[in-house]
Amino acid sequence: MQLMKSHALKKYVPVVVAAVAATGWFGFQTSQDEDRGTSQGSSGLVSNETKNSSSVENKTGGSGYSRGNECPYATLPVEAQHQILDILAGAAPDDGYHDGKHFGNYEGLLPKKNSQYYREYTVTTPGLNHRGARRIVVGGGTKTDPEVWYYSGDHFHTFCSIPDAEEN
Repeated sequence: MQLMKSHALKKYVPVVVAAVAATGWFGFQTSQDEDRGTSQGSSGLVSNETKNSSSVENKTGGSGYSRGNECPYATLPVEAQHQILDILAGAAPDDGYHDGKHFGNYEGLLPKKNSQYYREYTVTTPGLNHRGARRIVVGGGTKTDPEVWYYSGDHFHTFCSIPDAEEN
């Protein structure tokens, strides 16, 4: 009888581990955000401390993207900085067929544009064996010279614009 219970429990361990990892319970993202000087307030917008130590203000009072919510290149995770450099250099996508593909802006959090305007790229998260939640979304321009740049650390729930992406 004990052997049957043990075998039944072993069957569910991978499911539980996957569920815990999917919810971010391990806290990889949180500790990285704290290390890089970002915080997520009750509004849901990620605010980044700028070089002069003032934090970006949430101008909408809600979640998503607000004009003026910026995250300069230097405040982004190093993996996001590497992804930006790869985009500018036209490097092969790190995440295979996902990178550089259509981003639909279905949540309507970014400025409204035609359906093919935005493209998304995965920003790797150390310690994860899947794509994770971090993304860079670019819009317009060309593959190596987009017009606009956005970062989302929470799988498109919030965005900040990267005003100086092309200067690096």
